[in-house]
Amino acid sequence: MPPYSLLATRRSPLATRYLSLATRRSLLALTSKQLSTFVLAATVALSSVGLGADIIPAGARKPAPRWKLPNLTGGSKQLSDYKGKVVLLNFWATWCVPCKQEIPWFAEFADKYKADGLEVVGISVDEKGWKVVKPYVEDKSNGINYTILHDNVDLTVMYKIQLMPKTVLIDREGKVAAIHNGIVEKDPFENEIKTVLGKR
Repeated sequence: MPPYSLLATRRSPLATRYLSLATRRSLLALTSKQLSTFVLAATVALSSVGLGADIIPAGARKPAPRWKLPNLTGGSKQLSDYKGKVVLLNFWATWCVPCKQEIPWFAEFADKYKADGLEVVGISVDEKGWKVVKPYVEDKSNGINYTILHDNVDLTVMYKIQLMPKTVLIDREGKVAAIHNGIVEKDPFENEIKTVLGKR
């Protein structure tokens, strides 16, 4: 797991949000190493469960952070390339188990809603880059049928990534319509996609 992921989990308020007062007091007695281990375990558990999201009202949406990243073929893509499209932006990694669970769902959405203007874009945060990502994407059994880019500029700060996976729905105007920290719930998330596409 990349070092920044460990740092994020240590600082993540998501991993400690539901702790009781007694538990918090107990944590004060732990060493730094023990505390880091506890928070990491809690964060992994939460990412496997997923935290729901609501559609952000159109008037309250903010522009998604811009990026330009390398793709699998040696070229590059940037967010502005998807102007007028609804973008399902998914931050993932080959070592992330919940990420792998979502891939078939996103592949299904990519096919099902492409004609309606949905573009699925996966951004890998693997530290080893294309060395590990390319074989994974090219393995047909993994079923990836959408654009994969590699984060070589560290978007984890701009997109405030504290849990993996993280998925952001961006509307046709390039504004953030929904944010999911951890694994999405397939059916409710599909409804969000349809709402942002204007199909509901």
